[in-house]
Amino acid sequence: MPFEKPSPEDLPALASRFGLTLDDTQKEVYAALIDASSAAYDRVEELYAQTKPEPQGDRSYSEAGENPLAAWYVRTEIKGADSGPLAGKTVAIKDNVSVGGVPMMNGTVTVEGFVPSYDATVVQRLLDAGATITGKSVCESLCFSGASHTNDTGPVRNPWDTTRTTGGSSAGSGALVAAREVDIALGGDQGGSVRIPAAFCGIVGHKPTHGLVPYTGAFPIERTIDHLGPMTATVEDAAVMLGVLAGYDDGKDPRQPVGISPGDYVEEMNRAASGLKVGVVTEGFGIPDLSQPGVDEKVRETAQRLTEAGLTVEEVSIPEHRDAFAVWNVIATDGATVQMVEGNAYGYNVPGWYDPELMAYYGKRWREMPDKLSVTTKLVLLTGAQSLQTNFGSAYAMAQNLVPAIRQAYDDALARYDVLVMPTLPIVASEIPGPDADLGTQVARALEMIPNTAPFDVTGHPATSVPAGLVDGLPVGLMIIGRHFDDGTCLQVARVVEEQAGEFPAPPAK
Repeated sequence: MPFEKPSPEDLPALASRFGLTLDDTQKEVYAALIDASSAAYDRVEELYAQTKPEPQGDRSYSEAGENPLAAWYVRTEIKGADSGPLAGKTVAIKDNVSVGGVPMMNGTVTVEGFVPSYDATVVQRLLDAGATITGKSVCESLCFSGASHTNDTGPVRNPWDTTRTTGGSSAGSGALVAAREVDIALGGDQGGSVRIPAAFCGIVGHKPTHGLVPYTGAFPIERTIDHLGPMTATVEDAAVMLGVLAGYDDGKDPRQPVGISPGDYVEEMNRAASGLKVGVVTEGFGIPDLSQPGVDEKVRETAQRLTEAGLTVEEVSIPEHRDAFAVWNVIATDGATVQMVEGNAYGYNVPGWYDPELMAYYGKRWREMPDKLSVTTKLVLLTGAQSLQTNFGSAYAMAQNLVPAIRQAYDDALARYDVLVMPTLPIVASEIPGPDADLGTQVARALEMIPNTAPFDVTGHPATSVPAGLVDGLPVGLMIIGRHFDDGTCLQVARVVEEQAGEFPAPPAK
């Protein structure tokens, strides 16, 4: 978009944004100086047009068609390489991830109509590994919800009980894998959005160590909590998919340590688990006014059964776990206000790859229709605006400064145990709020389930949700937390849980 040069008469409105006052002489002089500076903006746009990669060629796509769970956004048939570790696998891509030539909505009308030019790095890796992309899966509006009723295409329904939430924000990905409409799916996780649908829908969801999987080409929320990860029907598929997704992206993603390389997660998953030590985190259970006793009992029972495979299982207290959610809440709220909304998704001030076309499109659209933002996004904006207006970012700074101590508390426990476990979510899937539900109910159902998942988005530890069984006919997830970049051990223990349970059932046919 060419730089629009302001006239002297335009300057008071610009100045008011910062509380500046300008006299007539200043308006004239500053207008001339800005005019001179505009040449740099125009030249950058010319240079960018000359150097940006060729956009992805035309790809066919269609409307969702038969879509009983409302989980598909669009359907595609994009075939990958003829061979590779994912050859023959069908995959759904969460609709906050760019697939070149295919529309991306990110759950909101403020993005609707945008068509990315390029594949996200993870999309290219999936195709190179032989996967076939069969569509984009519905996600929640701007991905800021733990339930499946806040997107602008209608609630995504849980295949175990279509009156209930699938969880969010990777809602469609969870539903499609659980219903066996795809073999595997890609999810994103900033507060639990891979693990929440995994737990509610009875599948495997792995949030990798922060930075292990590149986020390049996915719609961000807040760089310090952004993750992408696999959602699958089996632990083995999660391990194979993680091996494809993980690895360094040549400096395009500032979240990644330089030169990070993937492990052989299938080999690590298949190691003998006998002798591993498991810490059952006391504070992940019995959350006041939230935890359901049946969920706690099922997870404890499943964790204790690990002793039959030769693992040691002990209780461990990590008091900081209950405070970690507050730290996440401030970072996610203030950070998303500045980056996801005011910063038009990508924000500023760090090196790496940006999507200028998306920033221009979404930045204009959300300002044209702010009332169309979801109830959860509005809550973030109002809370974040109040914080930033009164605290000037100091609350965000304090929360970020507390992260190392919170991280260390888990690391101290992980020095004594190979993994930690707790319920992924303290509840089973709740009913989807009706269209006439009051605002408080809509927000409560969207955010109530995240106290156990959100902490590990700020600490960056890997975490796997694996089915632990059923309570009242609905799936329960057990979450396994590991040391940084020891994702393989999380999957190793998850595999034991899976083997002990036998093949976890698919949802009953409706």
